[in-house]
Amino acid sequence: MRRKIPSLQALACFDAAARHESYTRAAQELALTQSAVSRQITGLENYLGQALFRRTRHGVALTERGTAYARQIAPRLQALERDTLEAMSGQSGGQTLLLAAVPTFASRWLIPRLPQLARAHPELVIHIEVRTRPFLFADSEFDAALYAGTAQQLRNWAGTRSHLLLPEQLVPVCAPALLPQGRMCTPQELAERPLLQQSTRPQAWRQWFQTASTAAPLALAGPRYELFSMTVAAAVHGMGVALVPRLLIANELTAGLLVQACPHVLAAERGYYLVTPEHAADTPALTHFLGWLLAQAAADSAQA
Repeated sequence: MRRKIPSLQALACFDAAARHESYTRAAQELALTQSAVSRQITGLENYLGQALFRRTRHGVALTERGTAYARQIAPRLQALERDTLEAMSGQSGGQTLLLAAVPTFASRWLIPRLPQLARAHPELVIHIEVRTRPFLFADSEFDAALYAGTAQQLRNWAGTRSHLLLPEQLVPVCAPALLPQGRMCTPQELAERPLLQQSTRPQAWRQWFQTASTAAPLALAGPRYELFSMTVAAAVHGMGVALVPRLLIANELTAGLLVQACPHVLAAERGYYLVTPEHAADTPALTHFLGWLLAQAAADSAQA
């Protein structure tokens, strides 16, 4: 039976135009002419019997049906591209894992350890994409997720099971030049230093000072950064004191680019977890990866 599927060229043009809400920018992305993109989308609209875009004074905008269709086909096109790349590479699908991960933990903790995984399981290939919030595994191609959050957030992530890898300890750090006479500050002294804020943890400094029994009227003041990697870079360059997970700054501490600014450490409610679909098959790839992750996390905890 002939499948009711539009041409991939038409779908690719629609996907690009939907993301940009512009035929011109879609054409630039796909190395086509604007008229070619327009013809493909017109043909797709005729095929569907639905208007996907409407004309505006500034170009085009998605219709309600176009918005829904774009949301539906985008992950399928991405999955098809991944499957095609794997087929081209000769990799076996059973030996690959597509992992969603919070970016700083992935780049600073996981990726430096992946050579060890490659030596232990050379047949296993890990693909990593960034995700910072819970999502529905049923609507994605992900096999697992590395997630930073609280136990309560994990309980609210429906249809999943989670494995705690590492609890989080928040440590105040700064460039060595910011410490008086090279000694650590007291919490009272730290309250007078410029504090670097993490926009994803707006209350972190306030909690740190509360647990240190220290009044800090400016606990919420200071420049804000979205990613820990940005906050760490600002601290290295002497812009203030950062409150960051110890496990994400091991290299900077070892190299002397950062030093601990105060002995007091905040044991946060958050931790780093591997999350998998509740009813996912325990494939050899996932079993090997989880076992290796837990061993790495146990080794880190033993050294702390």
